[in-house]
Amino acid sequence: MPCNMKSTALLLSLCAAARVLSLLQPWHGRPRVLRLDLQRNRIADPVAHDKLRRRSGTVDGTLDNMQTLYYLNISMGTPPQDLRMHVDTGSSDLWVNTPRSAVCSQSSQPCVSSGTYTANESSTYEYVGSYFNISYVDGSGAAGDYVTDTLHVDGHDFAGFQFGIGYDSSSPQSVLGIGYPVNEVQVARSGLKAYQNMPARMAADGVIASSAYSLWLNDLDANTGSILFGGVDASRYSGDLVSVPIQQVGGTFLEFFITMTGLDMGSVAVAQGMALAVLLDSGSSLTYLPNDLTESVYDAVNASYQEVDGVAFVPCSLRDSDATMSFRFSSPAAVEVLVRDMILDLDDATGKALTFDNGVQACLFGISPAGTSTSVLGDTFLRSAYVVYDMANNEIALAQARFNASEPDVHEIGGGGSPVPSAVAAKTPVAAASGLPVGGSAGDGNQSGQDQNSGGGVLVPPVLLTGVLVGIVSFVV
Repeated sequence: MPCNMKSTALLLSLCAAARVLSLLQPWHGRPRVLRLDLQRNRIADPVAHDKLRRRSGTVDGTLDNMQTLYYLNISMGTPPQDLRMHVDTGSSDLWVNTPRSAVCSQSSQPCVSSGTYTANESSTYEYVGSYFNISYVDGSGAAGDYVTDTLHVDGHDFAGFQFGIGYDSSSPQSVLGIGYPVNEVQVARSGLKAYQNMPARMAADGVIASSAYSLWLNDLDANTGSILFGGVDASRYSGDLVSVPIQQVGGTFLEFFITMTGLDMGSVAVAQGMALAVLLDSGSSLTYLPNDLTESVYDAVNASYQEVDGVAFVPCSLRDSDATMSFRFSSPAAVEVLVRDMILDLDDATGKALTFDNGVQACLFGISPAGTSTSVLGDTFLRSAYVVYDMANNEIALAQARFNASEPDVHEIGGGGSPVPSAVAAKTPVAAASGLPVGGSAGDGNQSGQDQNSGGGVLVPPVLLTGVLVGIVSFVV
């Protein structure tokens, strides 16, 4: 399943150490807005990343953008151990690597950039239990202990914060899951009560007023973006911020599913009258749509589909196009994505650009077929959207992202179920009629099925490419 796996892909470059900014909004003498810088890092293979990470006041973090993975710098323990966390709206646990794990102890030192945590080096570490176990559909994952320690986030110390340690891990990136607490591993696998993950703990400690946050990834070429816990930054979006309901899974608000109602390619409606559940997942590099809908998109952009690994390629020159795609939700919610922002560079095993057999340079297209898995709006969509994840009200607010905004205009999301500032409710919310998962959760590969088939169209055959891609597919030379 491509939409919810943690990365094991090789990082090609490292961003500069995160700088820390603070925006103060007084509330009973306490700051309500904190801004933390995040990072965005290039990875060699975003497709392999998705396959390996798909699970069968306010605090603001700025994201450094390079290719597809988004990170937040924190520290854990006493004395603090620095960690770089992969920010993931599609999961709910914070878990870290240890230098003792098989993946981190390799001679290539794949975990150096993200950092590791050693429990015995912290005087505030406490053992909880040996039942942390998150697994992914390809058999990878992380297992070890649940523990508590002091989490340090921009001058705020959260003592006794619970998280997982991956003593047996196959991913070099530690993960910061910021979804619903009910989707935590210990709930799904062990039937235990949910603990307070980072958004919930921030709200409980009064650092933010509500368990909500806003995500702004900025454009593909930008170096910064932001995640704003507990607030909305009006400078980061244009038009109306429209709230739509989160769809329940089995009668529970489990993950960030909303209803997609249509898709336009320019002025042409490719799909309309839909009621498809889609997952908003920052941990997914690409966007995954039903097969028949994906086929229509491929026809519109003349994409060549590589069936063996479920990815498509387009001429890199498509970046010169001003063509747009409009993703529609309950009216009037809509997000327009430039087709050129769906195009990603991808080199072969030797570092050379891929080409079609006619010599034209080939780029990866940012939409792939979901198959029988849930549909996902990943980073190739999210970069064009300003998204407010409001767990207090079980709503998502969407607007068109405004890129490279300068002066912030931050508004706190109040407590007690207060609405998102300046958001307007969808006129007639549409309930999802298909696409919602029927089984699985955080501990066993995320959602493994759907209540209805998401489309079974046969996709076009691949066009010969020149080159070999490690971890994706071998092309005939």
